[in-house]
Amino acid sequence: MSDDDPIGAAVRLLARLPGVGEKSARRMAYSLLASGPSFAKALGEAVATLPERVRTCSICGTYTGRETCAICSDTQRTEEILCVVARPWDVDALERAGTFRGRYHVLHTLLDPLSGVGPEQFPLDPLMRRVSEGRTREVIVATPPTVEGEATALFLAESLRPLGISLTRIASGVPHGGDLEYVDPITLGRALEGRRGL
Repeated sequence: MSDDDPIGAAVRLLARLPGVGEKSARRMAYSLLASGPSFAKALGEAVATLPERVRTCSICGTYTGRETCAICSDTQRTEEILCVVARPWDVDALERAGTFRGRYHVLHTLLDPLSGVGPEQFPLDPLMRRVSEGRTREVIVATPPTVEGEATALFLAESLRPLGISLTRIASGVPHGGDLEYVDPITLGRALEGRRGL
């Protein structure tokens, strides 16, 4: 931190966060100043202690403050449907939809040979063990619609198919409220392929 430009130093650090540009970072810095020292200190402490207080769930691998996350501890959720996601924040996104009542499995990576994650480095064993030892009837592959996400989905399908469970892939299509003019051709193609009756 620079003593002669503390706001600039804070702005530069805040701007390193995903989705935060310099203007947003500057607004955040000034908002912190306007909120008073107690809020800034509380926020600083919460951020500073985050790595010590957060761990991965021993069952699904999402981030939690406990040994087992709230979703895996919820006896009202079915163990028969397992949704496989790439990252812990994907769990949050699906939970916000409020429609899925199964369990999750977080991979923490995708197949990406250019970044050194090939089939040998991929964390497949925990998922295979969980599916073969549990009561899973269906695995939903909810990896992102990217090259790496699609490669991972295919790899998971090939690996899990011999276990005799139902394998599904989340649909991709036109976002709600979106204009067709601005949707990319791959998404439009998938939307047409995945159409359903009215």
